[in-house]
Amino acid sequence: MNNTTLWKALGRNLILSFILFGALIGVLWVAEMIFPNITLLKWHDPAWVVGIPASIIGVAYILTVRDPHNYTGFFAGILMSILLGIQFLLQEQYDSTFLFFCVFIPFQMMSIYKWSRAKDEGGASFEPKFLDSPRLALSLGMLVFITIGDYLLSTFAFQHNGLTDNMAVKLLNGLLISSSFLANYWLIYRKTDSWIYWFIYSIAGIGLFILLGNIFSIVLFSFFLVINSMAGIAWIKATKPENMGWLKKTHNA
Repeated sequence: MNNTTLWKALGRNLILSFILFGALIGVLWVAEMIFPNITLLKWHDPAWVVGIPASIIGVAYILTVRDPHNYTGFFAGILMSILLGIQFLLQEQYDSTFLFFCVFIPFQMMSIYKWSRAKDEGGASFEPKFLDSPRLALSLGMLVFITIGDYLLSTFAFQHNGLTDNMAVKLLNGLLISSSFLANYWLIYRKTDSWIYWFIYSIAGIGLFILLGNIFSIVLFSFFLVINSMAGIAWIKATKPENMGWLKKTHNA
């Protein structure tokens, strides 16, 4: 598959994402007309407005890297990270701002380097793989560590409240950050496990915004759940039996 074909795939996914979000916003607009007491579209909120193109580009990013041979999606991922960093800065969520600008953008740049290099070399040594058992355990430990770390940071540095105050919201926000961190990290090395973390990210987002009463974000993360699940299934199907890692051992047991 040549570079022109890969870029065309990214272009098609951007167009598809625009169409999907246009339909979504149209449905929500109709819902506001039918139920005037609810507000779903917050055009007066700068952070929300920035989040719309970020989400559109983010869906195109996921749709593109659903193909484990198409590195061009990470260029969209970088733009998505810039927009999301701005959005979280406007919302004064500085932990997420730091994450997108200082972690995710370097991760995605590294992914471009590794994926494009593997393509140039034939890609035979860089096929989708599940983690082995030791690295799975380490990854799960990092999920817990980052979640707790963000919980403590939110409690003592940002919200200045007690450990038991807003417990569910802080835990889900921490899980959102930790799962997205690991999802982006393992994508660099083309690990199929990354889509497990994207699935966790989507579920955590739905739960978080149910608690916060943000109907638009609930719909948005439900949409992400479908897209991420489709991408995960595509990667699992592309993973050869000898590359099943910890899952192969579990199955054999």
